[in-house]
Amino acid sequence: MPYELKPLRIGPLEIDFPVVLAALASYSDLPYRLICRACGAPYGATAAMLDRQMLLDGKLRDRLVRLDAADHPIAGQIMGNDPAVMARAAVILRDMGFDVIDLNFACPVKKVVAKKRGGHLMERPDLALEIVRAVREAVPDRPVTLKLRRAFREKDGTSGAFWRISRGAFEAGAAAIAVHARSVEQKYRGQADWGFLARVKSEFPDRTVIGSGDVHTALDALRMIEQTGVDGVLAARGAIGNPWLFRQARDLAAGREPFQPGLAEQRQLINRHLRLAGDLYGPRRGLLTLRNFGIRYARLHPHPAKVRAAFINVKTEEDWRAVMETWYGG
Repeated sequence: MPYELKPLRIGPLEIDFPVVLAALASYSDLPYRLICRACGAPYGATAAMLDRQMLLDGKLRDRLVRLDAADHPIAGQIMGNDPAVMARAAVILRDMGFDVIDLNFACPVKKVVAKKRGGHLMERPDLALEIVRAVREAVPDRPVTLKLRRAFREKDGTSGAFWRISRGAFEAGAAAIAVHARSVEQKYRGQADWGFLARVKSEFPDRTVIGSGDVHTALDALRMIEQTGVDGVLAARGAIGNPWLFRQARDLAAGREPFQPGLAEQRQLINRHLRLAGDLYGPRRGLLTLRNFGIRYARLHPHPAKVRAAFINVKTEEDWRAVMETWYGG
């Protein structure tokens, strides 16, 4: 049964399909974004980058912000706690060619929160809004979006800080908010509260609201839109190792059977991913990067546990070729 889906609008950008790639720490680098684009992802974001990293010219920044003509529209996601530094970082990203500036007020990782970044801002709504206003003023020619969580503490049933930040951000000119339907304290445990996403969209019927949380499959993505009314969906953990999720979502939306990649398709895509990683990181680091991805790709193999173990043991190009020949037919 086809789904009637509208394009996703982020400021002046019209994105043809509303299931998009989330910013994924250690995963949504340029090589994997290009892989996901080839599988139907219409939009994506970098992994969260520290605002201060953007001010330092060097190899690390170059890897983090590397762009490609095929990787648009694209958001550069930054996190920090100083409005002036965040604004300067946004200008740098704008000048590098990023289409959207995305502010991360959601990351629940302990070391990030301890340094008063990411999800910590869900306890500091005034500071969060200072950052939004500073960035909007610095880059008026780019859409600014926010990544938020339902609350900081799980016991916060009113989500007061969330509502204050989201309303204030829209008043300041934010183009969209992406909402993870868990608290910062909850991290990724338990079930995401899709009912909260429905309340957010009901509160902001004329604004762009993107949902996140428990999107493990293409069907989950379409169910989230259908059940909550959000304008778009971030595919996060469900897209790691399954870039075909975006093609599958397009198939389901059109009423087609979702594409299931056979071993030949998996082998071709994984090897292309290795080449792209080698181009960006160099052969040695590219191989190690793909070893970590291989563990995720293994989930789609008929023998996932054995293939996962094989990828874990990869240390050389010869090891890699042996895994591909043994498990993927060449």
